[in-house]
Amino acid sequence: MAHDQLLLSNQLCFRFYALERELMAAYRPLLDHLGLTYAQYITLLYLWEHETGTVGELCAALSLDTGTMSPLLKRLEASHLITRNRLPSDERTVQISLTKEGRALEQKALSIPDHIASCLLSTDVSEQGRKYEQLRIMLDDTLQQLKRTRREREEGR
Repeated sequence: MAHDQLLLSNQLCFRFYALERELMAAYRPLLDHLGLTYAQYITLLYLWEHETGTVGELCAALSLDTGTMSPLLKRLEASHLITRNRLPSDERTVQISLTKEGRALEQKALSIPDHIASCLLSTDVSEQGRKYEQLRIMLDDTLQQLKRTRREREEGR
């Protein structure tokens, strides 16, 4: 007989896993329309906000490693959405910049956040902004707590 603490229905991690799968399923048709994967989309979100960034900055901001980032950037470059150039001042550093096509794609992506918010939050439009902010804060707090606890446990070994 299963112990209550080991029941699948009692696992927070399973809820996060199921939520992530559903969220990606909601994003998929929107991103397919743009010809992007989710990882490519968040990379472009960073670049739309910052205009440029190094590979290291992108990896840090998106919590991706260079093994994931490098092929992703190659595909974005092949799609003519970004350019990659080594910095003259430091040949080891690769600068990523948006192309004209990459900047233009931002306009096509404008409706995505509202669509996802409407999937996650009540249909009462007057409440969506407040609930979105509350959810964002709660998720940020949860992520920071998890990182802090994991770091403390690793340091305590």
